[in-house]
This record gives sequence, C-alpha cells and structure tokens, in this order.
Amino acid sequence: MKKLMNAPGDFVDQALDGLTLANPSLVRDGESGRVIRRAEGIRKGKVGIASGGGSGHLPLFTGYVGRGLLDTCSIGNVFEGPNVGSCMDAIRLADGGRGVLRLYGNYGGDRMNFDMAGEMLEDEIRTTTVLGNDDIASAPPEESAKRRGVAGIIYAYKIAGANAETGADLDEVTAIAAKAVASTRTIGVSLSPCQVPGSAKPTFEIADDEIEMGMGIHGEPGIWRNKLRPADEIADEMVQRLLAEAPGNAGSEVSVLVNGLGATPLEELFILYRRVAEKLGESGLRIVQPLVGNYVTSMEMAGASISLCFLDDEMKGLLAAPAECPFWRV
Repeated sequence: MKKLMNAPGDFVDQALDGLTLANPSLVRDGESGRVIRRAEGIRKGKVGIASGGGSGHLPLFTGYVGRGLLDTCSIGNVFEGPNVGSCMDAIRLADGGRGVLRLYGNYGGDRMNFDMAGEMLEDEIRTTTVLGNDDIASAPPEESAKRRGVAGIIYAYKIAGANAETGADLDEVTAIAAKAVASTRTIGVSLSPCQVPGSAKPTFEIADDEIEMGMGIHGEPGIWRNKLRPADEIADEMVQRLLAEAPGNAGSEVSVLVNGLGATPLEELFILYRRVAEKLGESGLRIVQPLVGNYVTSMEMAGASISLCFLDDEMKGLLAAPAECPFWRV
C-alpha cells in the first residue's frame, strides 16, 4: 500500500485538519471533532441542512459545507458512517431555530445512527429526513427505496440548500430535497480498486483488462464484468440505462454530472462527457449546468459515474442560485 499518510489511525483526523486549514470557511467542531460546519455558523431563522457519511469520498461529504449547500456534516472513518454522537452534534450545530433536514445517503449504518440521533433530540429540535438513493444499479426500479445514494446526492444538496437560503420552512426544504432525489439517476463503472488505509488488501480485485458496470463506491458488486471496451460504448450503455429509468414526469432539460472516482484523469472524463452530450441531444434533451470532475470519489479507485438530474423550472432556478463551498461555486 502506497499512501501519503502517517499512521492509518490518524488518516481521517489529519485530513480534516488539512481541509479546514486550507479552507477557512470550514471549522471542525463537535465533541470528537468529527463535524465540519460553516465558520460563520448557522443563520438564525434559516432551516438547517445536516449530512454525513464515511471518509474516503472527498469532496463528499464534508467538502459541500458552505453557503447555499450544507450547514454541517458529520464524518466517520474511511467507508464507515459517523457515530451517533457526531450525528447529534451535526444536527445541533445546524439548528437555527426552524428545524433541520437530515440529508444523507441510503446506507444502513448512516440510517441507524442518524435515526437514533434524531430520536434523542426530538424534544429539542424538529428534524426531517431525505435519503439519497440514485444508484440505479443497486436495486431494480420496483425496489428503488433500497438503492444506494451516490454522486447524485449533490443535486439534492444544491437544490435544498438554495431553497433553505430563501427562507423556506422545513417542510418546503424537505419536499424540494425529496423532489431532487426522485429526479436523479446515477450509474458508475469501475476499472481498478482502492485500498483503505490500514487494510491488508484492496477493496476488490479486477483484472487490468476488465471493467465492471454498476459497481458501487465501496466496491459493491455491479451488473456485469467484462473486457474493457471503447469509451463511447461504455457511455452509450450508461446513458441508455439512465434514460430507461427517467421519471415519468421528466421534461426536456437535464443536468449532467460526469464524475471521477479518484484516479481517472480529467481528459478521460471529458471523452465520456462529449459522448454523453451527443446521446442526450439525440434524445431531445437540453443540458443545463453540466458538471465534469471529481465530485464524489472513492479513494484512488479508477472509474467514473454519470448522473442525470431531470429538471423542472423550480429545480432549474435553485440549481442556478448562488452557492459556495471549497469544491463547487455557482
């Protein structure tokens, strides 16, 4: 294992130290220092948005704390959800007196700990929950509630965060976050694994000449594994699968995220995007605010994901609203 680190046990905390030192808009907080919050704190009278998840996915989760996005984020060890105490700290620190939306990915440990935190604070702070579940490879359409949350959750962060900045109440912010999640579909491909600090082996094995369609960001099994194919063929299949699951009320405008998983060069992501844009145009869709880059990674995993967020006028306006965090500015 080759990593620029000191002791594996210090990996997360030292990374958080570096993140906040490099970005004065962010502050470490909470009893264990495992909450990142906006340096100016929560604005009184604004609905708060708290998220959380495991380390190893930067910019997700902590990188999206900022104006017009998240207010706080609890963080766990690499590929491990945050503990209950950190979830409670994140909710408290996001409370501006009008309640807090808990917005995070659909993973068992995250759900359990955020649910417990909400229950323990229910006499103190009103909270609601929206789960990201955009990964179409993780369960069939009829079981969409079981799907994992992956890169598409950043659309919910942006749209709900912009709505909260307008002074919307908790029910309104919750509803628009749920709408954004319901309007987003993601699928990924993997070319090589990553290795968790301190682990004796990579998260999975894949041959140098193979690719796996639909693999999850922690190495969860995908749809198929086969020999590597040209980028256009891969992009075509990904777009076809995503469009086959477009929401029934989808309009003609869509935002596209071509996301790198950590080790894929930007040049390769742009090769994918050019084909994605071509295929969407052939399908009669107009692209709004395309995103290409590393928005949700998996340590040094090689591969990419494509997310489509099918927009209506309300979401389109919120997506374009001003926002600022260390990794995304509008």
